[in-house]
Amino acid sequence: MDLGLIVYAMNLAAIYALMAVGISILWSSVGVINMAHGATFAVSGYAAWVFTGAMKPVIAGAFGTSAMATLALAGALVASALIAGALCGLVIYLLAFLPIHDKPNFQVRALIITLGLNIATVQTLLWYFGPRNQGLPKIFGFGRWEVLGTRIRYDQAGTIIGATLIMALTLAWLRYSRKGLEVRAMMQNAEGAAYSGISRQATALPVLMLTGALAGMAAALLSQTIFVSPTSGTIPLVKGLTIALLGGLGSVSGALIAALLVGFLEAIIGAVPFLGQRYVLFGTFIFIIAVLVIRPRGIGGLLDDTRE
Repeated sequence: MDLGLIVYAMNLAAIYALMAVGISILWSSVGVINMAHGATFAVSGYAAWVFTGAMKPVIAGAFGTSAMATLALAGALVASALIAGALCGLVIYLLAFLPIHDKPNFQVRALIITLGLNIATVQTLLWYFGPRNQGLPKIFGFGRWEVLGTRIRYDQAGTIIGATLIMALTLAWLRYSRKGLEVRAMMQNAEGAAYSGISRQATALPVLMLTGALAGMAAALLSQTIFVSPTSGTIPLVKGLTIALLGGLGSVSGALIAALLVGFLEAIIGAVPFLGQRYVLFGTFIFIIAVLVIRPRGIGGLLDDTRE
């Protein structure tokens, strides 16, 4: 397989993993399918665009055009996207979890509320910013590396490395922190965790803020390749949901494997001359349906294994 194709596939998989892992963690620990995940993506992108636009003159005045200026701009972009995503998670907690978490049919109610939040947010962004696409600063530059005769763009390498670091930090938090252990207990057996004194209400807030921050990071990284728009979160939301289902809701490792599979599948289909980009979505969903027909629990199947 061509090295350029592998890098492109890894670039896609990195973005999809950030969305899918967040959706999977949220569902398995809190019981919420967050249909406002796409809105979080778009809001984070616009927050990064507004903040970096305001900080550009300040950074230029302090550092000029040096490498330190680029680093400071990159930090401002990533930090603003992460904070905006986390704040969106807080809003979702206050509107779609806290008032209804102890009500009948909580999951269905939360699904409807988050879907409404998604629609309202997209319309608000359209009203305030308009439909025009906005470009964020290219924090990784415009150059290319020559590796084994293949040119690798800086933004592709930066996206892969950045997403890998964020996912590693997330997994380390889940594995070693006290709150992370509580979240894992909720993911494996919510009733058993409740009997052990772990409150779903107390766990939901950090989980929603974490998954929102992951969506924000995805927006910051994907904006290096595409533009930000009010509807830019739609495709990442759909891909994140389907990949989370493919991996098995509740399985972080399954979501990561599914993101890699879908990333490579899309790259291969797009490279086939008689298929191309027109058939990428079609081929991807055919693959996902086939896997779920054969293995309904998904690749990981953590929840089903636990309940059995």
